[in-house]
Amino acid sequence: MTSTTGTSTYDVADLSLADEGDRLIAWAAREMPVLGLIQERFERERPLAGLRLGACLHVTSETANLAITLRAGGADVRLCASNPLSTQDPVAAALTAHHGVPTFAVRGEDNARYFDHINAVLDHRPNLTMDDGADLVAELHKTRTELIPEVLAGTEETTTGVIRLRAMAAAKALRFPIVAVNEALTKHMFDNRYGTGQSTLDGLIRATNVLLAGKTLVVCGYGWCGRGLANRAAGHGAHVVVTEVDPVRALEAAMDGYRVMTLAEAAPQADFIVTVTGDINVIDRHHFELMKDGCIVANSGHFNDEINLAALDEMASGVSRPRPYVESYRLRDGRTVNVLAQGRLVNLAAAEGHPAAVMDMSFANQALCAEYVARHHAELEPRVYDVPADIDAAIAALKLSSMGIGIDVLTEEQRRYLASWESGTS
Repeated sequence: MTSTTGTSTYDVADLSLADEGDRLIAWAAREMPVLGLIQERFERERPLAGLRLGACLHVTSETANLAITLRAGGADVRLCASNPLSTQDPVAAALTAHHGVPTFAVRGEDNARYFDHINAVLDHRPNLTMDDGADLVAELHKTRTELIPEVLAGTEETTTGVIRLRAMAAAKALRFPIVAVNEALTKHMFDNRYGTGQSTLDGLIRATNVLLAGKTLVVCGYGWCGRGLANRAAGHGAHVVVTEVDPVRALEAAMDGYRVMTLAEAAPQADFIVTVTGDINVIDRHHFELMKDGCIVANSGHFNDEINLAALDEMASGVSRPRPYVESYRLRDGRTVNVLAQGRLVNLAAAEGHPAAVMDMSFANQALCAEYVARHHAELEPRVYDVPADIDAAIAALKLSSMGIGIDVLTEEQRRYLASWESGTS
């Protein structure tokens, strides 16, 4: 359902779903107390007043609460999806119809429509950008450079996006400052580990209804997402194998008790292979050639480039769809390889993404970093910045408070001791 009437422009599946979307948004808000406190302050102080904010994020009930918070802070928000299969259509309808956030997102949209939506957000001439994978910023720098003088700064939430943006900065291509929300401890240590760990398994189970206990599950990549996934899979009784290219992370995985080997060694014994790396063709043609019949392949990294689906298409004699999020590729030697959610983010395509309690901290970082760059953009160079430590600490303190957890405070004597070099063995 598309409408363009003056300043009211949107593209959602069905506006009649808006009431259902509001119920989903309210349910998520119950688990997002930190963002709720920020929203209350934003309503009083309006730190984003007069600014146009263009956001390219997963359009979920949790994201809706972020968008509502940003609008409470005075921002004129436009939102599009950062993945064609992650949109919750009722939420997109509710944001557009009830919350003053024109949204451009339809679950299952094709690639052309996806980029049309990004450009619709850019048509609003944003002063601030908010990205989940850097597609908005990349499109701005590739095809909409005339808008860049109006952009003050931006934020980026994902590991993949930060990698892209750091590459842009290294190449001197990035033309405004970006705060890497993903680098906040309260984001990647919790969102990437606990969120990805739980939601990826949720996607695998919903998509396949296959018992994990006793199965061999291969985790490609042992960053924070890989750590979380390996831990949760082991908790379900899976035999976890880790593959890595980084020797330090590979060693850590081995010391954590997982078998570590190359993917070529792991493929013949794997029941599940899940990528969480942020790189391209992690599962490639020669891996498909080694997989046992019935292997289930999924991706929980941001882009579907992690699985070489073009090679698999060439190898297959036919493709069937036994379940809504399962595509079975029949290879010419008779084996079958099952790909989940078209190789896109399985936790959002086949399930609902991270739990709201985890996104509470990630989106608190987004909101406070938007406020930070709105106030300090003139002091920042066009490069990628980490989240200020005081924002990270404030979010952790708010989260602890919401959980009813108190912590000790250093005494003045202890502060002096830590600041001194003179005290030692006596």
